[in-house]
Amino acid sequence: MARNKDAMVLLIDVSPSMHKALPEIEKVCSMLAEKKLIYSKYDEVAVVLFGTEETENELTKEVGGYEHVVVLQNIKVVDGQLVETLQQLPRGTRDGDFLDAIIVGMDMLIKKYGETYKGKKRLCLLTNAQFPIKYPLEGTKEDQVSTIAEHMNTHGMRMESIVVRGSLTGEANKSVMDENDNLLGIFSKKTCAKLVHVESPTSLLGALRTRKISPVTIFRGDLELSPKMKIKVWVYKKTSEEKFPTLKKYSDKAPPTDKFATHEVKVDFEYKSVEDPSKVVPPDQRIKGYRYGPQVIPISSAEWDAVKFKPEKSVKLLGFSDAKNIMRHYYMKDVNVFIPEPGNTRAILAVSALARAMQDMNKVAILRCVWRQGQANVVVGVLTPNVSDNDNIPDSFYFNVLPFAEDVREFQFPSFNNFPASWQPTEQQQEAADDFVRMFDLAPSGKEEALPPGLTPNPVLERFYRHLELKSRHPDAAVPPLDETLRMITEPDKELLSQNRSVLDVFRSRFEVKENPKLKKSSRRFLRDKPSGSNEGHANISDEPNSSEYTSAVKVEKVGDATPVQDFEAMINRRDSPQWVGKAIKDMKNKIHDLIEDSYEGDNYSKALECLIALRKGCILEQEPKQFNDFLRTLCIFCQEKALSSFCEFLASKELTLISKTEAIDSEVTDDEARNFLVKSEPKME
Repeated sequence: MARNKDAMVLLIDVSPSMHKALPEIEKVCSMLAEKKLIYSKYDEVAVVLFGTEETENELTKEVGGYEHVVVLQNIKVVDGQLVETLQQLPRGTRDGDFLDAIIVGMDMLIKKYGETYKGKKRLCLLTNAQFPIKYPLEGTKEDQVSTIAEHMNTHGMRMESIVVRGSLTGEANKSVMDENDNLLGIFSKKTCAKLVHVESPTSLLGALRTRKISPVTIFRGDLELSPKMKIKVWVYKKTSEEKFPTLKKYSDKAPPTDKFATHEVKVDFEYKSVEDPSKVVPPDQRIKGYRYGPQVIPISSAEWDAVKFKPEKSVKLLGFSDAKNIMRHYYMKDVNVFIPEPGNTRAILAVSALARAMQDMNKVAILRCVWRQGQANVVVGVLTPNVSDNDNIPDSFYFNVLPFAEDVREFQFPSFNNFPASWQPTEQQQEAADDFVRMFDLAPSGKEEALPPGLTPNPVLERFYRHLELKSRHPDAAVPPLDETLRMITEPDKELLSQNRSVLDVFRSRFEVKENPKLKKSSRRFLRDKPSGSNEGHANISDEPNSSEYTSAVKVEKVGDATPVQDFEAMINRRDSPQWVGKAIKDMKNKIHDLIEDSYEGDNYSKALECLIALRKGCILEQEPKQFNDFLRTLCIFCQEKALSSFCEFLASKELTLISKTEAIDSEVTDDEARNFLVKSEPKME
């Protein structure tokens, strides 16, 4: 077999205490086989059950013992039959001895491949480890486990142990479980083994790595601290988004009797002239063009290649910065890990010293990276120390790409601190919100963390793989409903919601909740089609739209006569350009001036007041208190000059005043100045 092929033996505990967890184990094991059929169709898998009534394995026949261990499938290439086998595991009736199963699985791998096989050999143990293993004929249980671990190292075997606890299994003797956990921990210390405890179906679904991806370096070379100081490092991807498998075009035009048909579809592209659509333009007569104003600038591939930035392959330190200066939202793309060159003692010591110094000083490093020769772009990123707490694992760094100025999207929103006191949450509201957050804590003390990233599979991918396997057996099968385990990943925990119903009710009662009715289509169409300055047909509209509905119906570009307040709110809520806030404020100022100036015996005062209130609120939200305050002062002077002082008196009676520092921190008006504004009667102009 080739080096990149995987030989795996699944060791599954089917004892009575595992019956509750077996449906989930069937899902995760069959998923493993399904993914191997897609990505690694030449891998080989065996299935061994323990805790069965029967005994069926070669070691029992050869040397005796190893009872209640059954080889359900010998080592062979994965196929559809394996998927069906794993979907219907038999239930056992005896207590399971996981150490017997491990020895049987090792024996199968040794007999099948010997010591010369250089591919990957893995054991995968799924058990609750609730029952004691048998005592050895000589020595202690710890000695026996250590001996087995040495044999694993000799034959290049790896092991994954997934221990199922919590709601998936029943109660058991704690001292026995602790002893078994200690024995499994010896494997982790003395051989290449991984031990994971899970307590929920979602964690179990993600605990078994159903697809193994071989680590590949993206960079091997020097971490250049200075021209005379360099550290040998290797760089790997730490996280990378898992994509859907590539779906290929498939043709059914080949004769069914043709066994050698590939059903491959080839795609060719032709470029034709606009003047003569029947004429095909050959590649040597085509050139790329880039728009530059009204022109299209042709640039040949040779010119474009000469223009490209071609930096040398390197990773260079630009400097250090306080960790607090690098915001979390600056991180882009995948995460990489920098490790010292394996086997290079000097590199290991240098990386460790640098990482520990950075951690002690709470610093991060800024790097300039070109991963490979000929790379067309330069990456600038932040290097964060990762000091290991395991003696067998050296210290390392995590690397995150940082954005350039062109990559940053700036959206300005008003600060909550600038809102008036009346808009801030009360103590009761804040307490209710705190309780609500605590209720949904995914990592409560004393319990397993819910949905940890390392144990939570992508539900979209999992659903796709399951449906693909179903279609392979039943081509006309309908799409099944979403599996309950996957639903637990995509929806809040129903049990948690029911247990904390009182917290939800209190949270809801502390805040005023109003239904936001939708406009009828006819009303929306009427508003969209009616000119903004027209009052025609206004009496036929039964519902006056609120600002959010009005915004969604049409993008308002000016403050009109019919609905100036809604127009203003819609404009300041637009986020497609920063110009709309300024334009909305300017339009509303003009509208208020027109309403007052055109007023006859105060008939427009009420509408002008509504506009002023909307303008005041908008200036607070958009942190523009000076604009409103200056306008209100100018407006009062204008009214005095135009013999419209009655409007100032009207404002005073409605207690509309300047925006103070309490309402907007940017305001230069004190609370006293705001209260005294318009209180003193102004002398009327003769």
